[in-house]
Amino acid sequence: MMRAWILPILLVACGLLAAGALVGKGSPGAGVALLLLLVLLAGLNSPLAFPRSVGAAEAQRRSAADGRPVVYWRPGCAYCLRLRIRLGRGAHRLHWVDIWRDPAGAAAVRAFNGGDETVPTVVVAGRPHVNPDVEWVRTQAAARPRD
Repeated sequence: MMRAWILPILLVACGLLAAGALVGKGSPGAGVALLLLLVLLAGLNSPLAFPRSVGAAEAQRRSAADGRPVVYWRPGCAYCLRLRIRLGRGAHRLHWVDIWRDPAGAAAVRAFNGGDETVPTVVVAGRPHVNPDVEWVRTQAAARPRD
């Protein structure tokens, strides 16, 4: 769990140090702007930017019941963040599995990708797709029945 928060904490800590240095040099506006930018980046790279994660077994069970895709992701992954942002509200129609929180999820991703933990890996109808096109994911999520 702590591993997911290392990057966001480092971003905020660096922002505080750099902002303090800029304020000390007489540039409070630049210091505040830099701090806000790094806090925003920290938020985007934290687990808070993603829908609530479930375990791999739970996601597979739910996907079998409702047909919605399962997305395996990890905090700090730029491609996962891009997928999440571009899906917008539609991201909540998918089942999200944080592979850093769920060892079974990490094992599933390794099994799909020949031993690599390549994310995002989207599983639709039992078939894995590594870093798929966002529009394709959106159509797969829309094609599945709502619950």
